[in-house]
Amino acid sequence: MKCLYSILMILGVSLGASAQTLFDLQIDPNFTGTEVIVPESPLKYQILFVGGVDMVQTTATYGNPATEVPAKEWNDFIGFTPDFSEESLGWISINHERVEANDNIGDGGGMTTFRVMRDADTDTLIIVEQTLEDGRTGKFFNVDFANTTGETGMNCGGISSVVDGRIWTAEEWWRGDNTAIADRDTSDFIIGEGTVDGNIAPNGFPGFNGQQIKKYQNYNYMTEIDPRQARAVRKQYNWGRQAFEGGTVLPDNRTVILGVDATPGFLTKFVADVPGDFTNGKTYVYKHDGVEKWIELDNKDIDVVLNFKDYAVASEATMYNRLEWVTVDPRTGKVYMTETGRDNPGSRWADEHAAGAVHAPHHLARAEEQGAMHPDSAAYWDYYGRVLEFDPATDEVSVYLEAGPYFTESPEEADYPMTHLSNPDGLHVMVVKNKSYMVIQEDLNGTSHGRMPANFDNRQCELYFLDMSIEEPTLDDLVRIAVSPFGSEITGAIGTPDGNTLLVNAQHPSADNPYPYNHSLTFALTGWVDALTLTSTKNVFTPGNEFQVYPNPVSQTLYLNKTTDLAIYDVNGKRIRVERNVNQLDIFGLAPGIYFIQTAEGEMRKIIKK
Repeated sequence: MKCLYSILMILGVSLGASAQTLFDLQIDPNFTGTEVIVPESPLKYQILFVGGVDMVQTTATYGNPATEVPAKEWNDFIGFTPDFSEESLGWISINHERVEANDNIGDGGGMTTFRVMRDADTDTLIIVEQTLEDGRTGKFFNVDFANTTGETGMNCGGISSVVDGRIWTAEEWWRGDNTAIADRDTSDFIIGEGTVDGNIAPNGFPGFNGQQIKKYQNYNYMTEIDPRQARAVRKQYNWGRQAFEGGTVLPDNRTVILGVDATPGFLTKFVADVPGDFTNGKTYVYKHDGVEKWIELDNKDIDVVLNFKDYAVASEATMYNRLEWVTVDPRTGKVYMTETGRDNPGSRWADEHAAGAVHAPHHLARAEEQGAMHPDSAAYWDYYGRVLEFDPATDEVSVYLEAGPYFTESPEEADYPMTHLSNPDGLHVMVVKNKSYMVIQEDLNGTSHGRMPANFDNRQCELYFLDMSIEEPTLDDLVRIAVSPFGSEITGAIGTPDGNTLLVNAQHPSADNPYPYNHSLTFALTGWVDALTLTSTKNVFTPGNEFQVYPNPVSQTLYLNKTTDLAIYDVNGKRIRVERNVNQLDIFGLAPGIYFIQTAEGEMRKIIKK
């Protein structure tokens, strides 16, 4: 069931149908969901950064001197920039999605950066003290937006380039007027100069400098930052003003694929004229049924930039239901996106559809399956979302993994399925030993329809691994790696380039959790190179209909060749455990010895616990 098999924030590794681990899972199933439980394993768990607690070094802002203050909270996106000098491992960039006025950090949202190196003796990460070009010295640094590009806000997802580690932060939640921003100064903004009354934000953009816009119109861009010096570089005006959440730079270092967290959300592409120079190039929206699937919009026209959605609708672009994080598999060049879903999106995109925008084929097919309705119908539902695949070689978008399974009513905790994926949000492809694993993170839209058990009153989001060598993966191929503390979203997961550390955020947990799990925090799991073997268990069963188990003897996880209800008995015939609707078993808590498992159909197998 959802809240029993997890690691951090409930830490423990349970790599199932896609890969085996070299260690046992040892977790008491009666945990509360508020504390860290670390099993004996090669994975090393450490907390790196705690929002609202760790102190960040700031620049002189709003007339206040440079100082040291607590970091903002709501840690979301994590970016990683390799240190090509090899003096350290690299720089970590953390988004803060929470919007608030702050005299020293800057109004709106924000980011924190810090540098890390590996401890050769313990294989854990060490935060390196730095002195930046602006004179700031310390471990954690606030990214200066206010004095460079103007304030930022709702820093949610972003881009961490697989080419060179360049970082963009996504200013997600849409600002429709000045009342939606937490800025002390709401006068008009002049790109490249700052506000009319004299605040300085000189980092403009070629072709747009001198343009006067409303203050709220300076939000909702991808904004590039320099994590090494903790300062903003530029707002990417030429990619359009949208409710961005995710994006990825393809290996050609010219093409950027962007996701928009809205209903409708439009898939966007930018292609640079020169590799690595993202100030000049063309911007497109995707139209799946077009003769040309990418429709160019004029990214040099300020009206197009500020009203990008309207121009996308007029171009009859394809509509999606909340495109959030976007990632690329560097081994294949294919792009993956989370379409997080929204319960009943019909009323949210009906007007755009009437104005010419078109629905993605999978939404039309789902609506038909739900009773010959249409995606514009108020009854059309999309409770769980999915992961999409985009192939740049064919320009085709398809469903890679459908979330679920579907429930009309949430089951009780005892009847909850072993694997249930709800509203995938964060997404990353982690390469370990030249093999790709998809890291999927949940952000529950709600707790109805089985997104949490019926009798579970505090949300928890899960992180899953998926072996991407599996063809046509299903939910049964997902492996639960982590569950965030009560009340929080699990997000930001990104692997270091050496494949040995996974960085993850827990965002806005319950204030009732024990310290530090009552704060947003960033943690690291190190040891994946040793923990993961490349042995697939997908094809270990011999052909036939008989009930089979593998491996036997077993130390941690027992795999079944079918999904079934079963009971576990000890050598004396005493029933010690019942499992429902499972195709694998975590043999935690069982002493070494002989056991028997019997299926609902009466099939029995002897197993040996090592």
